[in-house]
Amino acid sequence: MSCVFCAIVAGEAPAIRIHEDDDYLAILDIRPFTRGHTLVVPKRHTVDLTDTPAQTLAEMVAIGQRIARAARAAELADATNIGINDGRAAFQSVFHIHLHVLPRRNGDKLAVAKGMVLRRDPDREATGQILRDALARIDANP
Repeated sequence: MSCVFCAIVAGEAPAIRIHEDDDYLAILDIRPFTRGHTLVVPKRHTVDLTDTPAQTLAEMVAIGQRIARAARAAELADATNIGINDGRAAFQSVFHIHLHVLPRRNGDKLAVAKGMVLRRDPDREATGQILRDALARIDANP
């Protein structure tokens, strides 16, 4: 079975890219729980926590932290959930390790499992641009 994240990394599948460097890609989730829901994906394929090096996990979290800062700076978030679904029983649906960065708003009453298939951001391109611009501002003023 082919891996959708590997296809995105290779440029063979579309995605709204938020961040990219030599080793990682951050993209908007196609079925976001909240506006700005971003996935941090290592370009090197590993499946889950059992076969992913600790250094990779640490670097994914560091990128997730930057995206969380950007979401707050862009006023897309008051807080953030960060997590990894590790295995089928933990609702991992794409078997390429990835970190979820979920911007949260005060009072958003998010029910993570409710409506999972129907989630959509009505303006993914604009949301992507908001986060890219906020990352650029953060990078310019560390």
